[in-house]
Amino acid sequence: MITGIGLDITELSRIEALDRKSSKFRERVLTAEEMTRYEALTGARKIEFLAGRFAAKEAFAKALGTGIGAACSFQDIAILPAESGAPVLFFRGEPSDGLVSITHTKTAAAAQVILQKPEHNG
Repeated sequence: MITGIGLDITELSRIEALDRKSSKFRERVLTAEEMTRYEALTGARKIEFLAGRFAAKEAFAKALGTGIGAACSFQDIAILPAESGAPVLFFRGEPSDGLVSITHTKTAAAAQVILQKPEHNG
């Protein structure tokens, strides 16, 4: 059963400006494991990664119904690749019962999150 849907889109230029200004934005948004992946990237791919994670985390918080704040911080959410490369959601260190899709264009990054609760037959 679907328990929440979230969608977010962000302009790459906005994320690039924040990232160029200081490292504080990326340190607030990315978990340690995500930061390691970010640092391994080069050029525009860094901004796409950061913007995609920002959008996905915003979408997750919207799907959860809390928004980003005391109940759900950027550091509570991680989006890490499965063996296949597909993004997987984690909330407070545990895999989330949800799906995430992240996409990029030349100017924007967008993400959609669908949270679900396993249905019990019986």
